[in-house]
Amino acid sequence: MTGRFISFEGIDGAGKSTHIRAVADWFRARGADVQLSREPGGTPLAETLRDIVLKEPMGSLTELLLMFAGRRDHVETVIKPALAAGKTLLCDRFTDASFAYQGGGRGLPLAVLETLADWVQEGTEPELTLWFDLPAAQAAARRAGAREADRIEQQDLDFFERVRAGYAARAAKAPGRIVRVDASGTVEQVGAQVLAVLSERYPC
Repeated sequence: MTGRFISFEGIDGAGKSTHIRAVADWFRARGADVQLSREPGGTPLAETLRDIVLKEPMGSLTELLLMFAGRRDHVETVIKPALAAGKTLLCDRFTDASFAYQGGGRGLPLAVLETLADWVQEGTEPELTLWFDLPAAQAAARRAGAREADRIEQQDLDFFERVRAGYAARAAKAPGRIVRVDASGTVEQVGAQVLAVLSERYPC
């Protein structure tokens, strides 16, 4: 059996984590065996690395390598088995986030990211990526007071605009896979866009 792999992307505060639950309900209502995961994280080892990445000071390349180390474990122990079992795997972020955050935000060479992605993923890639696009200032306003900001969330607006541009570059490179969702509206408005995409891609 071959499952589905769908990722959810966007800068912090764009609302992707809210809508992933609604998408899970949408697929379950159609009889799918749904599994949720996230990056960084998704396995005990990767969750430990997530905690380090989000709390400890480190250089940009170290951050990138830790992200991909966790991703390798996630791919091997969660993603590949879920897809082999025919599950619908919904993942809160995947490799596009590294291209956006460490590539766009941190300015690391895209060639390095592409090499790591080839090594780590071995062809494992989402069939659909929902990119929740939101201006950095609006995302920051949503994050304010929601929780204590982690090391990455503490970056300035210029950083997050570079991240947003990184996502836009990825979407331009993979228009068949990455679908932009205007995340500036209400939860209901954004949710309607998401359901429209799903209904088109996965008709009953």
